[in-house]
Amino acid sequence: MKRRLISIFLIVIMTIGSATVFADAVVGDVIVSLGDDLTEKEKEAILEEFDPLENATMIVTTNAEEHKYLGDVVPAGKIGNNAISSVMITYTEKGSGLKVDTSDKITYITDNIYTNALITAGVEDADIKITAPKNASGTAALTGIMKAYEISTGEVIDDDIKKVANEEMIRTAELGEQIGDEKASELINRIKQEIAEKKPKTKEEVRDIVTNIVNNFNLSLSDEQLEQLVALFDKMKNLDIDWNQVYNQIENIAKKASDYLSSEEGQGFLQSLKLFFNKLIDWIASLFRK
Repeated sequence: MKRRLISIFLIVIMTIGSATVFADAVVGDVIVSLGDDLTEKEKEAILEEFDPLENATMIVTTNAEEHKYLGDVVPAGKIGNNAISSVMITYTEKGSGLKVDTSDKITYITDNIYTNALITAGVEDADIKITAPKNASGTAALTGIMKAYEISTGEVIDDDIKKVANEEMIRTAELGEQIGDEKASELINRIKQEIAEKKPKTKEEVRDIVTNIVNNFNLSLSDEQLEQLVALFDKMKNLDIDWNQVYNQIENIAKKASDYLSSEEGQGFLQSLKLFFNKLIDWIASLFRK
């Protein structure tokens, strides 16, 4: 329960991206994408874990599709040779946002990274559960989500948007290995926010934004890492993304965070954190009194 609360809290605070709602999907509709290389026993176990509605739409995602969607930006070793991570999507009311819950079997892509990349791709307003029968990177699940979106809405995600969303995911994951997943997601989101506000026209203007924010975070990134971020957001600024909508979404996310913290559940969560840290401080102090 605590893990779920923390995940929701972080997603609400950090998630920033473009906004395109599901077109034809009906609230309550469910679609499940299973990795094509699962054994029958593994499929049964995953479906038991997901417990989808009887009328849920079932699709499969192949390893070849993983390489097609992700091969340009994801290291081949992370994609691997088998598609086993799986996902269940339940469409929710407009404006409810994305809620991503990954099992501990997903070892490479975090909740925040899934969320940020999917919103960039135009996927939102859904509850998403991701799992695998054994440790997996989670790339098949990401591919399955995008494939499911296209099937269920009849809308094709532009290939360029897919690529930039996937590249965003990888850059965030790479930075996460160096500075931590939360800080990496926060950095990427802050750059998005600045681009939404300033609407840069040139690559140099993008570079100024990226450099200033990296400096504000007191990070020491290599020239290669900086250029990768500049290239990513230079591509992003040229895509068909409604940046006014992005800015509005930032405001909505801030409100959601404020509303959550003001709620009974949010206050309880903060109180539990306070008690935890008080006990931790008391324990540390006791070590010095011995």
